[in-house]
Amino acid sequence: MGATTAKSKTHDGFSADERAAMKDHARELKSAARRDPATARAEAEREVLAKIAEMGESDRALAGRLHEIIAAAAPELAPKLWYGMPAYARDGKLVCFFQSAQKFKSRYATLGFNDAANLDDGDMWPTAYALTELTPAAEARISALVRQAAS
Repeated sequence: MGATTAKSKTHDGFSADERAAMKDHARELKSAARRDPATARAEAEREVLAKIAEMGESDRALAGRLHEIIAAAAPELAPKLWYGMPAYARDGKLVCFFQSAQKFKSRYATLGFNDAANLDDGDMWPTAYALTELTPAAEARISALVRQAAS
């Protein structure tokens, strides 16, 4: 039995991008735990805006405008980072988030909603939307979705 087998070069676990996102999330949790409650929201927003500023041009434009839309539609949602991406929470529970196309090498960015979002509609409803461009019609739809999700 002492024989060893060569390790396969393929890996069925997490990708490098996924592992990096998990490390981002661990740093975010540590950072949030150290914050002064009196300045936590402002600090978190600065971190979100800094992360948006690091994004590639098209993702940066989408994420920046999305941040503005969410802030206007549901000012009660607190900005935060979630796995290295901008996200928005109510009472500490994540409601919605942006996922850049570049981070996971996808052909489109995503606006996603978690289970704290009040979007239930019968037996089935969408929880993520592909974003390629923020037209006035798309912005209006996002604003309505965020208002409903935060209600």
